[in-house]
Amino acid sequence: MTTWNCELTDTFGGEANYSWVRRADITVPDNASRLAIIRAAKSALGLTNVRCNVSDFGDMYEIRPTGSNTVAFVS
Repeated sequence: MTTWNCELTDTFGGEANYSWVRRADITVPDNASRLAIIRAAKSALGLTNVRCNVSDFGDMYEIRPTGSNTVAFVS
């Protein structure tokens, strides 16, 4: 099992602002797909049924909900 740290925060000018932050830890199987990790993170952060753009940085994912001034990081 692998544990991922998740953070959801607001943005200012497109950059993470951290005037507020929601944090969660998720645990997924070692062989979990990218989709499974993103779904678990979105669920833990309360972003279910929200369309998002996801960027993959190798050891971290950036989730940007469309139409919202927020950003989530999964590392």
